[in-house]
Amino acid sequence: MTTPDTYPDTPFDRTALTHTGPLPEAVDVVVIGGGVIGVMAAWYLAEAGQSVLLCEKGRIAGEQSSRNWGWIRQQNRDLGELPVMVESLRLWKGLAQQLGEGLGFRQTGVTYLANSEADLAGFERWCPHGAAAGCGTVMWSKAETAARMGSDLWLGAMHTASDARAEPWVAVPLIARALAEKGVMIREGCAVRVLDVQAGRVTGVVTEAGPVRAGQVLLAGGAWSALLARAHGVTIPQLSVLASVGATVPMPEIHAGQAGDNHMGLRRRADGGYTIAPGSEHDFFIGPDAFRNFTKYLKVLRQDFRSTHFRGVAPKGYPDGWTTPRKWQADHPGPFEAMRILNPAPNLASLGRAQDQFARAWPALGRPKFARVWGGMIDTMPDVVPVVDNAPLPGLTIATGMSGHGFGIGPGMGRVLADLMLGRPTGHDLSRFRFSRFTDGSPIRPGLYG
Repeated sequence: MTTPDTYPDTPFDRTALTHTGPLPEAVDVVVIGGGVIGVMAAWYLAEAGQSVLLCEKGRIAGEQSSRNWGWIRQQNRDLGELPVMVESLRLWKGLAQQLGEGLGFRQTGVTYLANSEADLAGFERWCPHGAAAGCGTVMWSKAETAARMGSDLWLGAMHTASDARAEPWVAVPLIARALAEKGVMIREGCAVRVLDVQAGRVTGVVTEAGPVRAGQVLLAGGAWSALLARAHGVTIPQLSVLASVGATVPMPEIHAGQAGDNHMGLRRRADGGYTIAPGSEHDFFIGPDAFRNFTKYLKVLRQDFRSTHFRGVAPKGYPDGWTTPRKWQADHPGPFEAMRILNPAPNLASLGRAQDQFARAWPALGRPKFARVWGGMIDTMPDVVPVVDNAPLPGLTIATGMSGHGFGIGPGMGRVLADLMLGRPTGHDLSRFRFSRFTDGSPIRPGLYG
């Protein structure tokens, strides 16, 4: 494997902080979390004239926002997410025009490859929704798939040519730098310890560097969101799963876009290699929240049981670790300072199976060689769609549980969040994402159709 300094711009390797400086005494909005959702919400709040402070305990995009596959995907989205994602693709195009080639934005399409007749049937159910939304989604026959993919391994495919990609290691940090140039205050290495709650309302935050007053707070902390919310009596049934990913050495191009089946996902990289990951495998660490929320996850567990590797103990310091504090004091370091960057080890066996699938599809190329492998913790919800809503604690808005969908939908969700917090029409039906769906007796409905 290559050493970290081979990738000097990788957010989860960088030791020097980019965004530093004194904290303001007060702002209109504090955003907690420097991933794609927090950065994009800050972008659109600033465009609306709000003074914004974004606090990140580690580094911008140090966790899942730089560790994902880099897909910007409308295809096969939950129907509640699809309209926001269609808007998000348009916003990505605008960002690429503003920020240039460095974003790595390319509309090279997404292809879902069928390993079975059941896969094909699922694609055929979704395809009309993509077509109706203007995505241009089409089905490919077995022969067409073989011709386009250079392999006869699959029974057919679903393809959306308008879908896109970007480079996760550089995209969100690049957007954040542009945001700072617009005057938005970003502070890395600055954990929010607690919310400042006065008379039953959030009035700001207490960071490790001191308090900041704010009219509103957005919690977009990814895998850490539920831990902070629960400390203030707001319960989110959020858990996290480990996703393993690898970047290959440069190799011949076999497909210019993004493609995946049940065993492997891939994306052509700007450096001439491929990002490759297990198609549906992930690892789940069992901790106190897993027991607390077990019944809520039964439906999705039944769907994903065979592709989930259960690990008996969540590691020390993880959001759902057995020894991770659930209560702490504002004047002392808490769990967010104890682990600045959540950096899990990848599952090498899962990655090996993805390499094997690649070799089966393209035997002339054989098993691809990884230059680097990594893991990331994906924040997820029982129905595999996020919470995007005002919290029952006035002054707090929550955007979490993106369930592996956050990178692509980030700009659209950021725009929606800005308008939600400003009391303006969001332009989308957000009922699928409401906070109360886990407590108001609504059935938990995982899947694409809500």
